[in-house]
Amino acid sequence: MIFARKVWKLLVAIKDGLALLLLLMFFAGLYAVLTMRPDAGQVREGALLLKLDGAVVEEPAEIDPVSLLLSGQAPARQYRARDLVRAVRAAAEDKRIKAVVLDLSRFTGGGQVHMEDIGAALDAVRAKGKPVLTYAVAYADDGVLLAAHSSEVWVDPMGGAFVLGPGGNNLYFAGLIEKLKVNLHVFKVGTFKDFVEQYTRRDQSPESKEARKAVYDALWANWQDNVRKARPKANIAMATGDPGAWFKAAGGDGAIAARNAGLVDRIGDRAAFGKRVADLVGKDPSDKKPGAFAHTALSPWIAALPKEGSGKPIGVVTIAGEIVDGKAGPGTAGGDRIAALLDEALDQNLAGLVVRVDSPGGSVSASEAIRTAILRHKAKGIPVAVSMANLAASGGYWVSTPGQRIFAEPGTITGSIGIFAVIPSFERTLAEYGVTTDGVKTTPLSGQPDPVGGLSPAVEQMLQANIERGYGRFIGLVGQARGKTPEQVDAIAQGRVWDGGTARQLGLVDQFGGLDDALAWVAGQAKLKPGDWRPVYLGQKTPTYAALIDRLTGDDEGGAEDLAGMVARQQRGLVSRALANAEALIRGGGAQAYCLDCPVSGAAVEPRVAAGGLLARIARALGLS
Repeated sequence: MIFARKVWKLLVAIKDGLALLLLLMFFAGLYAVLTMRPDAGQVREGALLLKLDGAVVEEPAEIDPVSLLLSGQAPARQYRARDLVRAVRAAAEDKRIKAVVLDLSRFTGGGQVHMEDIGAALDAVRAKGKPVLTYAVAYADDGVLLAAHSSEVWVDPMGGAFVLGPGGNNLYFAGLIEKLKVNLHVFKVGTFKDFVEQYTRRDQSPESKEARKAVYDALWANWQDNVRKARPKANIAMATGDPGAWFKAAGGDGAIAARNAGLVDRIGDRAAFGKRVADLVGKDPSDKKPGAFAHTALSPWIAALPKEGSGKPIGVVTIAGEIVDGKAGPGTAGGDRIAALLDEALDQNLAGLVVRVDSPGGSVSASEAIRTAILRHKAKGIPVAVSMANLAASGGYWVSTPGQRIFAEPGTITGSIGIFAVIPSFERTLAEYGVTTDGVKTTPLSGQPDPVGGLSPAVEQMLQANIERGYGRFIGLVGQARGKTPEQVDAIAQGRVWDGGTARQLGLVDQFGGLDDALAWVAGQAKLKPGDWRPVYLGQKTPTYAALIDRLTGDDEGGAEDLAGMVARQQRGLVSRALANAEALIRGGGAQAYCLDCPVSGAAVEPRVAAGGLLARIARALGLS
């Protein structure tokens, strides 16, 4: 019996040791996957494949892998526009790359400025005599614009290309709020500051329609000019004049309709498209699937690119997404986080600073924290420029005021100089259920602000006065920065949004140009010659788990989006915006400098991988299945 017990203890010890060893091996493997980087050695001769399974943004949101695993879902991917432009321009010069291939089957869009920048990079590839081929099941406006810069545009037989144009409907909650008997206390300055209209009206005000129409007309004209220049045979009028007749003439076939309008060149499935690419760049000897071709993917290609220049550093700070209080981001402009990045760079001996803005605004206090942090750099005597991407509106313009020179594009949305606050109270709602309030007060402000019993007249007067003072400060900052009187700024402010071209005429923007132009201007002001400086992107880093995210979200071949999928995604986006607006109303958050109709492209990420799929992918990534 003693011998048997000793044997049993030995077996248990071996079992425990093996379990511990396997656990250690698992975590070691997981750590290896989390920390792995794309291998530059994976670059090979053939095509550069840009498989855009998500949105193009100024600054991708950081994904927490723990939250990812716990949620059981993987988000749609986001691609930094600057990385795509750099990758494509490098492909134009590299002899190993014979063609650039875009797979837009699951592309969810991006801002117009970003699309134009990528399109210009694709033009550089074609100028070198290299073909650019694009494939998708369904193209919408952003995809059509990108595809227009291709040598060949392919569409799946089950798909099509659709030109929708900017604009659409917003949700208005005044009727619902009245039914719920919620009292909304709105404090604002600006005839055109229409963010609050969704809570106070049942429809869009004439002033808001006037401003939106002017902006949309300009964006629409810019979009058409870009597509026509890149693709002269595109018949946009056919696709937009009478879409029903256009489809009917093609027998209801979206792919044929797209070809008839010159939006696509060839109709074929993925395998046929891949065969065409293989004829140009060669087959992939390691992949026997139909349509496989020799290629290099985006991640290893970017990993193989040399660093951007050398010499003295010029800092670039990115303000992307909604501006909020706290340390949120990347992908959201947390005021404390961005101010900390700027302060940490004060001792880096920067030759200059470029503020890259792609934001519809948000918190006034967070915008001010960022602005004052930029001023600390300006106080050192270095040149400061602002580069506006798709959006630099409201709070996005507030943070732009320290710039000595502001660069924007014709398709930039800017302005919206105005602020507001919305505070709900629920005294009427509660009274419906027999809940009332009473108490003893020592001053008119006792117990205020009271979301249950309502706001007192004194508090409402104080809040409106405070908002008016904030607006006065806003137009004062703009006037000081742009060499205008507060009265002159007020005439072009009032919360109105402007397109980049009109903003330039009004003096809110100095010149057209992108980030490279802003960097070159700063270098010139710092008396640096080409080659004597390099951009340093403050706070930009590749997460150590980026490779795992790539494996979890980027391996699927199916799930291409057709017309119905596009409609469903837009419906989900409308619901998401409604929920976000409702949450913002309840949450409050102080004075806001925010633009209503300035969507941040790619901001809403949609889950698309089930929990079981995630676990299976992790197992594959660790080599366990």
